[in-house]
Amino acid sequence: MKKLTLLGLIVSITALALLLGGCAGSYQARSVDMKPDTILVNPDIMQKGTGDQALYRYVNPAVNFKQYTKIMIEPVLIYKQAELDQDQLINYQKLANNAFVFLNQELSTQLTVVTVPGPDTLRLQLAIVDADSSKPVRNLLSSVMPIGIGLSVVKYAVTGKQSGVGEITVEMRVTDAISGQLVAAAYDRRVGGKAAEGIWDTWYNADSALQYWAKKTDWAICDFKGGTNCVKP
Repeated sequence: MKKLTLLGLIVSITALALLLGGCAGSYQARSVDMKPDTILVNPDIMQKGTGDQALYRYVNPAVNFKQYTKIMIEPVLIYKQAELDQDQLINYQKLANNAFVFLNQELSTQLTVVTVPGPDTLRLQLAIVDADSSKPVRNLLSSVMPIGIGLSVVKYAVTGKQSGVGEITVEMRVTDAISGQLVAAAYDRRVGGKAAEGIWDTWYNADSALQYWAKKTDWAICDFKGGTNCVKP
């Protein structure tokens, strides 16, 4: 009986910490399987990130970021478009459209967004590799029911992802708009947090991740350019 009571206490404390720490719309996954046939960047050049960096990343050490004052943002690509049914494609396209808007909103604060290549211009391309919607009922039950919370804690401990939440994986490439020289690249995956305000929106977690990446990209460019007022998300 004492063992069961102790186990219940541990689960409750862990669950509370998990729920309090997971209130954001998304957080970085522990790992991601980089596909060998990535469509934007040769995976061989990518290195594992550390801390809050992308899970895989590349930064060209020879590039002078300070020279860039403009950016071209390409329409967001969908990696496995041919594999999706009509409903899935509609949802993926909404995510792609939202990502394009988020990137424009964030990056326009420090760079001039242009639509044609030119000098001192970066070209950014983003591709949605994979995405999964949240499951609202499962998400709710695993947030408020003791049994559900316990199972969610166990799943998080094993996989790094809670029950019922969504996720999304993206690939990003930044090049010189004129020369095509690779400037930077990232491959990252984020999973959903237990955000109460988005529990009934099945794509809230994925959208939150896309918003985060837009802000993180804006911060990274600002940081590389030596800015003093860079805001880290």
